[in-house]
Amino acid sequence: KTMIPTSITLEQIEKLCKNNLLEHLDIKIDKFGENFIEATMPVDHRTIQPAGLLHGGATAALIESLGSIGSALAVHHLNQNIVGIEINVNHLRGVKSGRVRGRAEIIHAGKTTHVWQVNVTDEQDKLVATGRLTVLIIEKRDH
Repeated sequence: KTMIPTSITLEQIEKLCKNNLLEHLDIKIDKFGENFIEATMPVDHRTIQPAGLLHGGATAALIESLGSIGSALAVHHLNQNIVGIEINVNHLRGVKSGRVRGRAEIIHAGKTTHVWQVNVTDEQDKLVATGRLTVLIIEKRDH
């Protein structure tokens, strides 16, 4: 289902990644289409756990960030906001270095919820984790 407007540019998306967790974790959005968004994230001192492997929480942050940005780009900005309400991640393989890639694809685009399926792969294109994010679309309140 078509979601993300084709008029959006990577430069506009990059602005959403400044001064927040995405910038801190060096998550870089580099591809998107009408129903998907992709980014990479380093496996380094910012994203590993004490044993030197990619931290599951960092993987979850990548998954939630991709789905949330995808939904944010798709809603009516003047009167709607989005919030993540559920995330599920299966960690399948450890990674010690390099960059991982997340690809989020919309699998449900309703009026009040979006559901994103996200696969995370290593530099050899092996599946590292898979996850699902549910996003709630809420009306902005006048304040």
